[in-house]
Amino acid sequence: MAVSTGNPATNGVNRGRLTLDDPWRWVSAGWRDMWAMPGISLFYGILFAGVSLALVLPLFLAELSSVVLPLAAGFMLVGPLFAVGLYEGSRRLEGGEPISLRSVLFVKTASPAQLAFLGALLMLALLAWMRIASLLFALFFGLEGFPPLPDFLPTLILTPYGLALTVVGTAVGALIAFIVFAVSALSVPMLMHRDMDAVSAVLESVRVVRENPGPMILWAWIIAIVMAVGMATFFVGMIFAFPLIGHATWHAYRATIAD
Repeated sequence: MAVSTGNPATNGVNRGRLTLDDPWRWVSAGWRDMWAMPGISLFYGILFAGVSLALVLPLFLAELSSVVLPLAAGFMLVGPLFAVGLYEGSRRLEGGEPISLRSVLFVKTASPAQLAFLGALLMLALLAWMRIASLLFALFFGLEGFPPLPDFLPTLILTPYGLALTVVGTAVGALIAFIVFAVSALSVPMLMHRDMDAVSAVLESVRVVRENPGPMILWAWIIAIVMAVGMATFFVGMIFAFPLIGHATWHAYRATIAD
């Protein structure tokens, strides 16, 4: 399975300030990349969806289905790490290099140690979010334990304590998610592509988000909505959602970070 083509959609030139049209251009470019290498992209999506389902099913069997909601939200914090192969596929398309399944599954990253360090930080963020979610639940509901998901959802919507938890949890989760997004939005593909240190990559990613808050917040919302749809379909939609966002993230990086 191999593909060889060029993609002139992005040229790696920093175009200055972003507009609200740019995130949609990245999605469009990611869509083109996905169908330029459909077998590899969809295989990647099937693999990711399968792993996600394998992590979620034991929670349902153990009657801990309500934990799926904070876990799914937290899982998106580390999502950029799992898309490295998709970034490599888009990079090869852009450069007209041959693409194979092996080349995207076993990527030779430019900064492997620094990428691993950043990955460890993102995993700590995931663990911290799960701990905070547990503490928030205990704050509003005591130490009763998480109810099953069919009972948990009505409780969140129809009871005063549930509504309070929903509001506070959403605000806290959004704050953590945005901080992690600013840190990892561009730093992960940057460390895959360049030989540099993780701190510099993170600072550059944060700089782009700080200088372009409107477009980057829109980009974060697009990612969240597409991934949420993928999860809401019991991960079937993730087969398409994950590679789409992965390829689009590469174009976001190339459009915002100068060579």
